[in-house]
Amino acid sequence: MLKESEGNILDDEVLIDTLNNSKITSGMISGRLEEAETTENQINSTRETYRAAAVRGSILYFVIADLALIGPMYQYSLNFFMRMFNDCIVNSRETPATSKGERAANEDGGSEAGSDADADADARSASGSTAAESNSGSASDDDESDDEEVKEQKRAKALDDRLQTLMRYTTRFMFENVCRGLFEEHKLLYSFLLCTSILRAAEHIEPKEWSAFLRGTPLNYVPPPQPESEDMAWLPASTWRNVCYLERELPGALDGFAAAIVADPAAHRKWAESDFPFQADLPGETEARASPFVKLALVKVFSEEKAVTAAQQYVGVELGESFTEAPPWTLDDVFPDTDCRTPVVFILSTGADPTAMLQRFATKKGWVPGERLHIVSLGQGQGPVAEALVEAGQVSGDWVCLQNCHLAKSWMLSLEKMVETIGSPTSETHDDFRLWLTSMPAEIFPVLVLQNGIKLTNEPPKGVRANMKRTFNDLTDDAFESCSKPQPYKKLTFALSTFHAVIQERRKFGPLGWNIRYEFNASDIECSMLTLKMFLEEQETIPWDALVYVTGQINYGGRVTDDLDRRCLMSVLKKYYLEQVLDDEYKFTPSGTYYAPPEGDLASFRKYINDLPLTEKPEVFGMHPNADITFQMQETRKMMDAVLSIQPRATSAEGGKSPDEVVAALAEEIEREVLPPMDVDDAAPGLFDRTDTGQLKSLSVVLGQEIERFNKLTEVLLLSLKQLRMAIKGVIVMTGDLEHMHTNLLNNQVPAIWQRAAYPSLKPLGGWMRDYQKRIAMMSAWLQKGAPNSFWLPGFFFPQGFMTGVLQTHARKYAQPIDSLNFNFAVLEGKETAEDVTEPVEDGVLIDGLFVDNARWNRAGGFLDESEPGVMCSPLPVIHFIPVQHYTPPALLADADDKEYQCPLYKTSVRAGILSTTGQSTNFVLCVGLPIREGSDSDFWVLQGVALLCALND
Repeated sequence: MLKESEGNILDDEVLIDTLNNSKITSGMISGRLEEAETTENQINSTRETYRAAAVRGSILYFVIADLALIGPMYQYSLNFFMRMFNDCIVNSRETPATSKGERAANEDGGSEAGSDADADADARSASGSTAAESNSGSASDDDESDDEEVKEQKRAKALDDRLQTLMRYTTRFMFENVCRGLFEEHKLLYSFLLCTSILRAAEHIEPKEWSAFLRGTPLNYVPPPQPESEDMAWLPASTWRNVCYLERELPGALDGFAAAIVADPAAHRKWAESDFPFQADLPGETEARASPFVKLALVKVFSEEKAVTAAQQYVGVELGESFTEAPPWTLDDVFPDTDCRTPVVFILSTGADPTAMLQRFATKKGWVPGERLHIVSLGQGQGPVAEALVEAGQVSGDWVCLQNCHLAKSWMLSLEKMVETIGSPTSETHDDFRLWLTSMPAEIFPVLVLQNGIKLTNEPPKGVRANMKRTFNDLTDDAFESCSKPQPYKKLTFALSTFHAVIQERRKFGPLGWNIRYEFNASDIECSMLTLKMFLEEQETIPWDALVYVTGQINYGGRVTDDLDRRCLMSVLKKYYLEQVLDDEYKFTPSGTYYAPPEGDLASFRKYINDLPLTEKPEVFGMHPNADITFQMQETRKMMDAVLSIQPRATSAEGGKSPDEVVAALAEEIEREVLPPMDVDDAAPGLFDRTDTGQLKSLSVVLGQEIERFNKLTEVLLLSLKQLRMAIKGVIVMTGDLEHMHTNLLNNQVPAIWQRAAYPSLKPLGGWMRDYQKRIAMMSAWLQKGAPNSFWLPGFFFPQGFMTGVLQTHARKYAQPIDSLNFNFAVLEGKETAEDVTEPVEDGVLIDGLFVDNARWNRAGGFLDESEPGVMCSPLPVIHFIPVQHYTPPALLADADDKEYQCPLYKTSVRAGILSTTGQSTNFVLCVGLPIREGSDSDFWVLQGVALLCALND
C-alpha cells in the first residue's frame, strides 16, 4: 500500500488505519508467541518430572523384547507393550509399602514407593483446596508465603508418590503379565533380568561388576601365587584366580579380600560351604563393604551350584519377595484382558493339554463345547475347516479353539493373515468372539500372532509325586478294580506309575539321567497298563520276563535310540517289575519312603501319594546326593549362558580401553601362544618306517591323521586371529564369523569358527587354550621323541581311531584276526600320572588322563566306589588296555553283574553325540570294565550314571 500511495501519506486515512491494525496484530502475535513459549516450557518442565516413569517403561520394554532371543514364542511388539503400559497409567492404585530393597533402588528411579490415591489427594489439595484461605483478607503476607511453601511441598510429594506408585505398579504388572507366557525355567531368569536392568540403570550395579559376574576371569589374567598351606587346600586354583580378579576389578568392595581368605581360611570355607551363602554374613569387614550384587558374584565364584538360589534371594532383597515367584494364573484372571480382536495363545509342553481347562471355563461362561465353543485339531486338510469356523464365530460371537498349530506349517501364513484381518479396526467382529490357539514352541509360528496375542504357558507339575498323582487322578474306580487278580494288579500298577514318574524326572539331571532327552508321555503308561492287565488275566502265573521285555523294550524302549540309555531304562524297570514288589515289606528306596502300598481301594493309593514328599531326593532315582549339585550346576550355567547370549555388544570397556582394543590385544596374545604347525619331517627315526610287508605301523598312521587334523585347526586359529585384527583396524570387512568371534573373545568363550574345526570341548576360552596347547605338546613329543610310555587319551581328536590302531598293532604282531580281539582292562596300583610310568608295556597300551564322573576309584581296595560328598569328578589312575583274543565283554542288557561294571567312556560330559554310521554316538569311545565295590551290582552303577570322561568342563 505504501508503494501505491499518492500524495502525502499522512492524509491517507486508510493506510494509517491499516498500519495501526498491523501494529496491534503484530503485538498480539508476539504476546501469543511468548505465551506459547511459556506454555511449551511448562509442558516440557512437567514432562521432565515424569521422565523416571518413562525410563522405567523403556527398561521394562527392552528386557521383554530380549526374551525373544531366549525362546521363539516369547515375542512382544511395541504396540502391545504400549497398550499394557497405558493400562498401567490408568489402573494403578494404592499398593502395599515397598520392601527395603525397593526403597533403596528407588532413590535413583529404581523400584517404587508411595500410593496413587494419596498422590491424587495431595495434588488436589495442593492445587485447589486452599482457595478459601487465599481469598480471606485476614492472612498476612508472611502467612501467604508459608502457605505457598506448604503447597509446593505437597505438590512435590504428590508427584513423587504418583511416580513411585506408577513405577511399582507397572513393574509388577509387567512381571506378572509376561510371566503367564513363560515356561517355569525362564521365569526366574526374567525376574533377574528385570532386577539387574533396573539397578544397572540406577547405577547400583557398576559396569565392572556386571562384566565380572557374567564373563568371569579373562584368559590373559595372571593371578598372584596362591599360598601353599594345608589350610588353603580346600580352595581350588581356579577359584583363587577368580577371587583375585574380582578383587582387582572391584577394589572398593573387595580390597584385601584375598589376604583375608589367607588370614582366616576356616571362616571363609564355612561361609562358602554353607547351604545359603548369600544369606550368610561374609567373614570380617567384607560383609559391610560388599553390595548384594558383589556378594552374588562371590557366591558364583565359590559355589557356582548355589548361584541360581542366590540370584532368587538377590531379587527378593532388591525388588521384593513377590518378584521371586510368579503367581499362578487362571482363565478367570486372564479373560478380562482378552477381547474379540486379540488371540489367546497356549504355549504347550509335553504332557500338558489345556483343552479340558478351556472347556470347563467355557461351560461356566455359557459357551457350551460343541455348541458355542468349537474345537478343531489342525493337520492335513483342516485349514479350510478352521477358517470356516473362525468366519462363523466372528458373526455369531462363538469361541473357536485351533489346536496344535505347530503341526500345520503350510497353513501358518493363512493363520497370520486371518489374525491380522480380525485385528483390523475395520473388520466386523462380534464382541463376544474369542480365538484360542494352542502350539508347541516352534519357529514356524507367526511372529505377528505372538507379538499381539495373549500368551499363556501350560506345563504339567514337576516332580515324582506330581507325576504319580496325575497318573492316579486319571484312573477310575471301575478300572482299578477291574482285574481278576486285584492284589498284583494294584501293586504293579502303582510300581508302573512310579517307574513312569522316575524315568521322566531323571531328565532334569541332564547326561547323568539320560544321554538323550526322551519325551515319554501318557500313552506309554496307558499302553503298559493294558499290557499288564492282559498278562495277568491270560496267565495263571505272572510272566515276569515277558512283562519286563514288552514294557521296557517295546512300550517305552521304542523311543530310546541310545544303547546305554536302553540299559539304564531296563535297570530302572527291574527295580519295579519283580516278584518282591508283591511283598508289603519291599521298598523302592533305601530310606523306605517309597513303596507299593498294601492292597486297598483307589482312594487309599491316592492318599499315600498325597503324603509323599513334594520334592524327591536323588535316592528315588538310584543316584548319589551329588547328583543334586550337578543339577544345580547345570541350572546355573544355563541361566548364565542365557543372560550372556542376550547382552548387546559393549561400546566401551573398563580401564579406558574400548572392546576393540581389548579383543585386539587378546587376539595378539593368543596368536603368540599358538604353536606352528607340526611337520612329519621332524619325526623321530623309525617312527614312519614301513614294515617288511610294506605297511606303516598302525599307531604311526593314527599319529599322521591326528597331526593333519591339528594342523588344520592351527591354520584356522592363526588365519582367524589375523583376520580379526585386520577387521578391527578396518583393513578388511568384518564378516559375520569374525563379528561372532569378536563377541566370543570378549565373553571368554571359544569362537564358533574354532569349534567347527576342533575336537568336542565344553571348556571356556582360557581352559580351551590350555587344553589345546597340552594336546599339541603331546602330539609334538610323540612325533619328535617316539611313542610315549603312557598315552594321554584326552589329547586325541579321534580316540576311537587310536583304539582301533592299538588292536590292529596287536593283531599284526600275533597274526590274529582283528575282529577276534577285544580289550580287557587293569587299573595300575601306584601309577597316578604318566610321570609314574617308567617303561611301556609289552602288549596293549597304558592310558592316563581319564576322569570318573559321579564316582571315584578306591585306591586302597582297587574298585569303583561312591563319590565323596561334593566331589563330582575324580581322576582315574593309569589304566592298561589289554587286547585279548576271543574275549567278549558282557552284553549291555545282560543280567546284573556283582563283580564288574561296563563303564562307558565319553569325550565330554555331554555324553550325547551325533549317531555315526556304526549306530554309536560320536561322543562315545568304548566301555571299560571296572571292578566294583562288594555288595553292589552293575545296575547300581548304571542308575548312578557313572561314566569315564576324557575331559572336564573347566
